[in-house]
Amino acid sequence: MLRMTTASPTSVDPVPIPLDDDPGGGVLSGRYRALTLGIVSVVLVIAFEATAVNTAMPTAARQLDGLGLYAFAFSGYFTTTLFALVVSGQWCDRRGPLQPLFTGIAVFGLGLLVAGTAPGMWVFVAGRAIQGLGGGLVIVALYVVVGRAYPERLRPSVFAAFSSAWVLPSIVGPLVAGAVTQHLGWRWVFLAVPVLILLPLAVMGPALTRSEREHPVPKGADFDRRRTLLAAMAALGAGLLQYAGQRRDLVGLLPGIAGAALLAPAVLGLLPKRTLRAGRGLPTVILLRGVAAGAFFASEAFIPLMMTTQRGLSPTLAGLTLTSGGLSWALGSWLQGRPGAERYRGAMIRGGFVLTAVAIAGTALVLVPAVPAWVASVAWGIGGVGMGLAIASVSVLMMKLSAPEDAGANSAALQMSDALGNVLLTGLAGVLFAALGGGALAAAGHGQAEGAGSTGAFAVILLVMAGVALLGALLSGRVRTRS
Repeated sequence: MLRMTTASPTSVDPVPIPLDDDPGGGVLSGRYRALTLGIVSVVLVIAFEATAVNTAMPTAARQLDGLGLYAFAFSGYFTTTLFALVVSGQWCDRRGPLQPLFTGIAVFGLGLLVAGTAPGMWVFVAGRAIQGLGGGLVIVALYVVVGRAYPERLRPSVFAAFSSAWVLPSIVGPLVAGAVTQHLGWRWVFLAVPVLILLPLAVMGPALTRSEREHPVPKGADFDRRRTLLAAMAALGAGLLQYAGQRRDLVGLLPGIAGAALLAPAVLGLLPKRTLRAGRGLPTVILLRGVAAGAFFASEAFIPLMMTTQRGLSPTLAGLTLTSGGLSWALGSWLQGRPGAERYRGAMIRGGFVLTAVAIAGTALVLVPAVPAWVASVAWGIGGVGMGLAIASVSVLMMKLSAPEDAGANSAALQMSDALGNVLLTGLAGVLFAALGGGALAAAGHGQAEGAGSTGAFAVILLVMAGVALLGALLSGRVRTRS
């Protein structure tokens, strides 16, 4: 899922610095308490939904006879997020964050209801796509809220709270979602979450409205139609490519060509120049964000399915395999922020990619029956440390290499690279899964799919993603410009 790992909005306009009439207060002081609790609760709900979906997805896909479309349930979310990120940034510039935030929460809840009541896999995928629209609107609006409502001295504390909000769902999310899936059914994993959204809305509504009055949006901001069109082209192109990859026949050739024709110019227009060529400095920094996120989350999407079908684990235990990664991600982020770590920034990025590659390849070892299933959890914990080091360091380096007037645009590019990496590499994983007969193999279940072929689809996906992470390690030396 799309983690909230960037520390600034996709808005390219300067964010007004709010007055700090309580210079000694913190984010939980009287002035900020309701707003802080509200926005962190929103992040908490989204984080819980993300971890719960990973646990419930294998069961949902099997019961909907949609294992062949398994990857679409993840990449569909990120595809629509591509478009929503750009729309939300411009909407916040024009109207402030209140409208896109509440609209995004409502759309996110609608997507959950569609997915939870889906009669078939394509409707389920449509629900996930609606969720992506809402999630994209929300994530940008939340960061704009932080930039407008909090003084600069408090923003790091708010962002730290955002990251911490992922820890508890990483621990209890798989347990709760697994228990609900086993005893009540996977649909309740989706249908129960909209109710949880109501409390954050009630808590932060008045405080957010007050902030809007105190910091009115400057006049003159308008939608960039070209950038919005490019975002729509990227989302549509990515969707067509994924559809063509699932078809794997002459009928899929035409949408595949159309998708590539739409996606290529959109990506070139949305990302900084020389990004796809790994140009030294900022272009490589932007590129590495997508490489890291894509390799890690494309692998993560298939691990619960692998553990349930190849090792016979329950949905709860399969989901718990990923818990170690959520916890160790926070550890990696903490390590890269320690005093004196700045001079090792490049080494931490390279080391983070290497650890991520080792973790993905190590997870593939559980496909060997003699290897204990808990090895996957240990490996994913190593990967979490690597991602914490790499993702946070890439974000810090992006801000360091950005001129003040370009910080917003470069932050937008970083998020866009993240979403593109997720879409393209999760889509690639889905194509490999379908091409290698993964849908039929997974449907056979543990103990029924005999021979080396039963593990081939998962092994290829994980080894390809480990190779992508190693590519990131090789490119990491280009984050520094030559003297």
